[in-house]
Amino acid sequence: MQTTHYVALALAVLAGGAPAQAADRHDYPTVDRVEYVLECMQRNAGKQEFLYKCACVIDEIAKQYTYDDFVEASTAARFQSLGGERGGVFRDPPQTRDAAKRYLQVRSDAMKRCDVPR
Repeated sequence: MQTTHYVALALAVLAGGAPAQAADRHDYPTVDRVEYVLECMQRNAGKQEFLYKCACVIDEIAKQYTYDDFVEASTAARFQSLGGERGGVFRDPPQTRDAAKRYLQVRSDAMKRCDVPR
C-alpha cells in the first residue's frame, strides 16, 4: 500500500508542473520519470523527503539530455561493471565509456543541486 501511495504521489508531482506542449526532445515519458524517482527514493531509505529531491534530479538531468540520449548514457553507466563478453559492449568502446562518464558527472552535479546524497 505504501509503494502505491508513493507512485500516486510521484505521478501527481511529475504531471503537475508543465503545460502541454508539442513533443519536446527533453520531455521524458512520465513512467520513466516516476521510475527514476522511485529508484532514487529507494536508495535513500524510501524517505518521503526524497520525493521532491529525486524529482529535482531527473528534471536537472532532463535539461542536459534528450530522452534518447538519457536512455543511452544511463544504460551505459548502469552496465559499466557488467562482467564477461556482454559487459564488453558497455565497457570497451571509448564512446560508450565517455557517455557513461559524462552521465555520471551530470547526475552527480544534479544530486548536489537537489540535495540528494550519493
